[in-house]
Amino acid sequence: MEVGTVTVAVDDKQQPGAEDQGKESGKGPNQPGGGSPDSKAKDAKAAPERMRARNLSEDKRFKLFSGTANRPLAEEIARHIGVQLGDAKMQRFADGEVYFQLLENVRGVDVFVVQPTCYPVDQHLVELFIMIDALKRASAARITVVVPYYGYARQDRKDRPRVAISAKLVADLLNTAGANRALFVDLHAAQIQGFFNIPVDHMFASPVLVSHFRSLALPNLIVVSPDAGGVERARHFAQKMGAPLAIVDKRRTDMNVAEVMHVVGDVNGKTCLIIDDIIDTAGTLVKTVDALYSAGAISVYACASHAVLSGPAIDRIAASRLEQVVVTDTIPLREQAQKLPKIKVLSIAGLLGAAIESIHMETSVSTLFS
Repeated sequence: MEVGTVTVAVDDKQQPGAEDQGKESGKGPNQPGGGSPDSKAKDAKAAPERMRARNLSEDKRFKLFSGTANRPLAEEIARHIGVQLGDAKMQRFADGEVYFQLLENVRGVDVFVVQPTCYPVDQHLVELFIMIDALKRASAARITVVVPYYGYARQDRKDRPRVAISAKLVADLLNTAGANRALFVDLHAAQIQGFFNIPVDHMFASPVLVSHFRSLALPNLIVVSPDAGGVERARHFAQKMGAPLAIVDKRRTDMNVAEVMHVVGDVNGKTCLIIDDIIDTAGTLVKTVDALYSAGAISVYACASHAVLSGPAIDRIAASRLEQVVVTDTIPLREQAQKLPKIKVLSIAGLLGAAIESIHMETSVSTLFS
């Protein structure tokens, strides 16, 4: 299957390189005033920063590419920052083997690749590895992987004997493939950043989600963490909303199977907002909803950064007493989920676009956390 392509106009004569830098300065290595080797090395290192334009559409040292995992998000990011997606071809051989080809020059360019590792996870991971390798072999100056949803993040430790730490393995594979930098949204565990030997920018979808729920002005609100592991995330959200915090004590009996025990905190007569990072099969979510109603909640909302929604998740949400489930577009929703009125999708394209601009311009991204 061939992916639709978007062409970015490229003038090969204006591609920045060592020769162009010499022409700009008017001094070559053998010309008077060329400077010492040390000064020339410093000039060469600083040249990419001098060449960067505030308007990314005019910046020859910036390009944005997309895999097949969530092209609509990549296109929206491109619109936010005023560029077109890079021109490339993604195909598959009859046996499913991935074929990827860049259709434009990326030599000396600061490249960003948007590719969440959502279902089918392994297929999209292999696509990402091959895209990185192609960019590296095409002499891109820097390759930043923009992974809105990081698959395998839940396997970040040995919680049972003789299991793999797959989150670390995928991090090693991204390093090996040639990624120079990574941008993630709401990692399942923030410590996963330490698995990488490259700089990692960890963004949060909370500014987008908080803004939405503030606009709803829900009465007598209390923020709820569905398990002990999500308390820090829920506490941060509660502080932003100016609301108290409750916790649901949960014991997981098997993979994707959870048993809700009891609610820690007073939710009687209150509007509950469940905060999580991932909704997978929605088993934990609907059991949390039942526990909250049993404890006296008058209405229950939920939000999550990543709508994995695998297996029976959509049917469970549809049959639940949830008022609304708010998610972001880090993962494209299946058609069935798009038709469910209870599910509302918010875009994080503006947030990711701003982060990409900051990384390229080498300015702080911390202002985007508020």
